[in-house]
Amino acid sequence: MARLFEHYQKEIVPALKRDLGLKNVMQVPRVQKVVVNVGIGKRTKEADHLKKVTALLERITGQKPSPRPSRISIAGFKMREGMVVGVRVTMRGSRMYDFLERLTTVVFPRIRDFRGISAKGFDGRGNYSWGMTEVNAFPEATPEDIELGQPLEITVATNARANVAGERLLRALGFPFNDTLIK
Repeated sequence: MARLFEHYQKEIVPALKRDLGLKNVMQVPRVQKVVVNVGIGKRTKEADHLKKVTALLERITGQKPSPRPSRISIAGFKMREGMVVGVRVTMRGSRMYDFLERLTTVVFPRIRDFRGISAKGFDGRGNYSWGMTEVNAFPEATPEDIELGQPLEITVATNARANVAGERLLRALGFPFNDTLIK
């Protein structure tokens, strides 16, 4: 079991229950899933590029990514319906907590000139999304992966009903926000 999950159960849940004024433990916000998406962009026709991006995402997350096909054809982008335009991984349970722990303890400190992540990525329902251009911060990334230049889009889905509760949850989990939503 992930250390972060044990920390969440033993320390974060009672603190959030007290801070948010909740009556029941089941009302405390929790992370439901983490989605990591990589768009392939202009290189959709290169099968070798797709394999490299898929392998990178599999090494980073520990799960096999699922290909994301295009839903519509767009002639200006030379894209046809059904072409693979990205890959995505949805993590839940212990893999999710392992990934979040690695993200907060290993990856964020390895990013050059890192000053925290913006709290403006909340969607109004407590879910948080942001993009990471520095794939080399992950220890699993090789120098060949850095040349791919593919940014990651990471979404942390919570069951919080408001941004403030979601921010408090993610701060308690170790997310280094550089600004705040809490007034």
